[in-house]
Formats: sequence, C-alpha cells, structure tokens
Amino acid sequence: MPMAEQDHPFFSMHEHGFVRVATSTPRVRTADVAANRDAILAEARRAHEAHVDLLVFPELCLSSYAIDDLHLQGAMIEAVESAIADIVRASADLSPVLLVGAALERKGRLYNCAVVIAQGRLLGVVPKSYLPNYREFYEKRWFASGKAIRNATIAVNGQEVPFGVDLVFASQVLRNFRFFVEICEDFWAPTPPSSLGAMAGATILANLSASNIVIGKSDERHMLCRAQSARAVAAYVYCAAGHGESTTDLAWDGQGIVYELGDLLAESERFSLAPELCVADVDCDRIVMDRLRVPTFNDAAEVSGRPEDTFRTIAFRHAPAGGDIGLKRPVSRFPFVPARADKLDADCYEAFNIQVDGLMRRIESTAAKSLVIGISGGLDSTHALIVAARACDRLGLPREFIRGYTMPGFGTSDGTKSNAWKLMDAVGITAAEIDIRPTATTMLQDIGHAFADGEPVYDVTFENVQAGLRTDYLFRLASQHNGFVIGTGDLSELALGWCTYGVGDQMSHYAVNAGVPKTLIQYLIRWCATTDQFTASTEEILLAILATEISPELVPAGADGAIQSTEAKIGPYELNDFFLHHIMRFGQKPSKVAFLAWHAWRDASAGTWPHAFPDAKKNAYDLATIRSWLEKFLRRFFAFSQFKRSAIPNGPKVSTAGALSPRGDWRAPSDASAAVWLAELERKVP
Repeated sequence: MPMAEQDHPFFSMHEHGFVRVATSTPRVRTADVAANRDAILAEARRAHEAHVDLLVFPELCLSSYAIDDLHLQGAMIEAVESAIADIVRASADLSPVLLVGAALERKGRLYNCAVVIAQGRLLGVVPKSYLPNYREFYEKRWFASGKAIRNATIAVNGQEVPFGVDLVFASQVLRNFRFFVEICEDFWAPTPPSSLGAMAGATILANLSASNIVIGKSDERHMLCRAQSARAVAAYVYCAAGHGESTTDLAWDGQGIVYELGDLLAESERFSLAPELCVADVDCDRIVMDRLRVPTFNDAAEVSGRPEDTFRTIAFRHAPAGGDIGLKRPVSRFPFVPARADKLDADCYEAFNIQVDGLMRRIESTAAKSLVIGISGGLDSTHALIVAARACDRLGLPREFIRGYTMPGFGTSDGTKSNAWKLMDAVGITAAEIDIRPTATTMLQDIGHAFADGEPVYDVTFENVQAGLRTDYLFRLASQHNGFVIGTGDLSELALGWCTYGVGDQMSHYAVNAGVPKTLIQYLIRWCATTDQFTASTEEILLAILATEISPELVPAGADGAIQSTEAKIGPYELNDFFLHHIMRFGQKPSKVAFLAWHAWRDASAGTWPHAFPDAKKNAYDLATIRSWLEKFLRRFFAFSQFKRSAIPNGPKVSTAGALSPRGDWRAPSDASAAVWLAELERKVP
C-alpha cells in the first residue's frame, strides 16, 4: 500500500478507540534503589519505542518488595522518594503513562503506593487498601492501609499531589482512556476497590502486584483477572514481581496478564530472566459500548452511591503515536466459531446441543407425530437434519419420525440432489421426493411470467415461486402428518435478508438454525463429521456437502456449467459473519469494523485459524474488498431485511454474540435508513 494511503487516519489504532497497554517486569535488585530506577527507565524507554500508552510495573518495584524491615529504614524511604523525582524528569520525553510501585511516607505512616507519572508530571499517588497479614505476608508490620483515604494529598519531593483510593486518571487526548489503580491484595478482597473505580468511569483497571508464586497461583490470578474484567465491564492489566526479588523464603514468576471483558488479550512469559514487556491493545470504545448495553452495571453504580460523583478525575496529556503502528491484540477471523483448542470439543458439543435441546422441548410441547424438513443437499438443511436426528435419539424416537423431502427445481444440480438422498438414507429418516417444476411452471404461467413462454428470465419472481412452493408443500405435509416444519435458514441469512419472506424459507414452525451463523454451521458439521457423532457413511456425506459450493440453486446452470453462487451475490459468509458480530454485539462503527476486518483478514499466513481448518479455505481479503462487501452488508442489514426478521418464528439463541429475534437481542424498525452507517463508512475508510 502506498505510504500516502498508509498515513490515512483509518490506519491508526488510536483513531478507533484502542489504547496500548503493557506490563513490565524489570529485573530488580533487592533493596538497590538506583539499579531498580535505572531498570524501570530502561523498560519505560523500550515501551516508548513500542508506542505504549500505559505501562504497569510491579508493586514496590523501586525498592523491590521482599525486603521486610528494610522498608522502615530512613535511608531507604529517602532513596525511593529521590528516585521518583528522577523518573518524573526522565518521563518528559516518553509516551507511556508510568505506574511505578513505591513506599511513601505521609504524616508518620508509610504507605505501599502506586505512583502515576506522565510526561514529566507526577499526576497522583494511590495507596494500597488491603494489607495481607497472613501466612507468609506481614505487610501490616510496615505499612498503613489507605482504604479510607479520599480527597487527600501527599507531598512527594516537595510537591503536593492527589492521594487516595478515589482517583480516576483520564486522558485529554484519547477518548475513553480512563484508568484506575489498585495494588496486589486489593483484588483478592471480596469487594475490590477497582469495582468502584470502574463504576466511577475507569475503562482500564491496573494492578501493581508482587504476588509470590506457588503451585496453582497463576491459575488463580487468571481467574480473578478474567472475572473482574467481565464483572466490572473493563480491561484488567495485572503485573507481578519477577526475577531479582529476594528468594529467602519465596519465589517469583513475573506474570503479566491483560484481560478485556473476560477475554485474554496477552500474557507474559513466566520465570523469564530478561526484562519483559507484555503488550496488548485494549478496546476502550468496546468497553464503553458494552456498558451502554448492560443496565446492571449502571444500576450497581447507583446502588454504590454513584462513585463518579465523589471520585476525583485527574486529567493528563500525553503523546500517543499516530499513523499505522499495527494492532497488538487477537482478532478472531471467525468470532462465532469456538476458538479454545483445549475446550473445542466441549464448545462444539454445547453449541450443537443447545439446538438439540430446543427442538426436543418443542417436540414435547406440541406432541408432534412427525418432523417435516426440506433437504436440499446444502449446509443449512444438512445441519438442521442432524440436529433433528440427535433430538429423536435423545427422546427415544425412531429417526423415521423425521420426514425429509428433497424438492428439485429448475436449478437443482445432480450433485446436490444426490447428496440429499445419500444424507437422508444415511441418517435413516422417512424420505421422499417432490419435483416442484411442474407446479412452478403452472404458477409462472398463471401469473404471466416470461419464463413460461420459453424466455430465460431468471428474476426474483422466478426464484421466489420455487422457494415459496417448497415451503407451501412442507406446511401442507406437516398438517397431513400431524407434525411441524423445521426451519433450516440460519443467522447469516437473516442478517442479510437472504430468504424468501412469508411463504418461503423465512417461515417455519420452529427455526432451529436461527441463532447459528453460516460459519458456525460449517464448523459444527465438520465437528460432527470428524468426532464419531454419526455413522461412517453419514460422516462421509457430511464432508462431501461441506465441499459443495453454497448456492440456492434456483437458477439453471450457465452454458459453462457454472451454478448460481450465493457468495458471489452477497459476499463471503466469513466476512459477513465478521461484520455481523461486531455490529450486532457491540454496535461498532463501520470504519472500526473495516479496521478490525483488515487486520484479521489481510494476511492468511498471520494470526490463528480454527482448529483443523482446511488450508485450501484459508482466504485473505484486501481493504478494497472488505470495504465493498461491508457497504453491501450495511445496506442489507439496516435498510433492507429487518421486516423479515421482525416476523421470524421461534428458535434458540446459541451464541453470546446474540441472535436476531425481535423477542430477544435485536429490535429495530423495518423502515429504517442505512444512511448514517454508509456515510460513516464513506467518510472514514479509504
């Protein structure tokens, strides 16, 4: 990409609400303040080169933590305060806000503190609230608790600065970059101070920790960071002390962790001898947008006395890097697809059985005598059928309870028709075929359509006549056999309006796939086909169906044999599902969705792919392609297809990303305009 284009604001992560955070575990020397000061500054300079905005160091890192009664030595207290002055001066030319651990004296008490420094200024000091005094910890021997300190100041090197647990630090440069600081034991408490900090407006919660390491403690830290980031609807940045601390009685692993809304963004190497930066880009805008969607968060703030009204906001200026500095966070290409390799089987099992359980309950409640389903040989009807088969198995019903019908039309290929029959035979259902072409021809004649006179007119009416007839047959068959129609349409099609409204594939008695996007359906079918969920013959045909071009097959093949391609018309489902997730779940702006998609999809060799994802299907897309398909998605999603979603049948929600039922996650007017989203895309994406 030409340099001039690369300088466009679009390519700057800061333009999209990201803040680059890092933890640092400098190699400290026990009780050597000068050496520790120099190690801290070396890491600060390295973080500056990495364009970090917020740098979190370990607890008491200026003196080192495990020095016991040396904390109470006058020379040590004086050396620490003097070193802070050195760091403040050196920070003038550095981009990161520095959170440094230090013991500071105030009115005859020594406090375990986090010192907040930015561009040559000491912004404030936060004392530790909860002092551990059990097992190997003796902090009350040396330190006073700061848990009740509010609206106070502290003198550091002759300068009075804000002091207390009521401080939120807010950038004047980057919107939504607001952070709160707590120290080690604070987040082991039943009510961590950071909960109030988040409710006071902080989007990033930082923890300076020493935290010696014992077996299982790393898992405990992960649990607490993950839980607090999810519960407080925030990012949580945790930094523990590492090599160089005294090992008289304890050991240290230098663990750095960054979580956001319960998702792990980055983790440092533990037990590293070398100083280490653990860097991640936190999406502060995503955090704020999620708070808008969670009334519980705001209700809790009200119950807690509206901390935003009593906390002090310390404004600061800093110099975030401009231009393209990359994006240091995992961006899933397939946000709906299970990504945890160690939990893959469990996640797929859960997704599949959510659908199975929903269908089982519907069978029980209706006392149905059959399930009626149209089988095309495509992905959606295949998945709906294997869900139905498993529901019958679990209810002790014979699979013949399912009545499957393949209904070839004018565009049906021999391959998909053959696959439909093979699938129905392999699953062992009651199977039949209804050729809809004679009835479709009669209808086209009755309405005076040109195709009935031999003209090759394959318009929407031509397609909808076939889709409507198939659904009409299925509903009458359900009535005839005392059953109900299982809908096969998926979440992706609902998002795009890629379905025939009313008497068409938009309608059914129970839409078992309505909460499952196309990319997840593909993955679940592959999971079923490779984990012995069904017989070998069933698994073989499932893999064959996965390899088939996605097509509605409503238009006859061309002279060259090419069949109608869904993705050529509406765009790759893998991109559309990506767009859907970020717009539906978090309300992200189109420009930000494009930015994330560009980082996720521009290089097929970068990043991670779902487990066992076929190499031949690992695609890449440039920005122009992403922008083009995103524009089409916005038109379809906001301005075209809501009327279809407003009248959809029941179906189970499957993903935390949400569903499009008007009774669930998504409510919108059917006559809205897409102008706002299209204008933002046009204005901000090159």
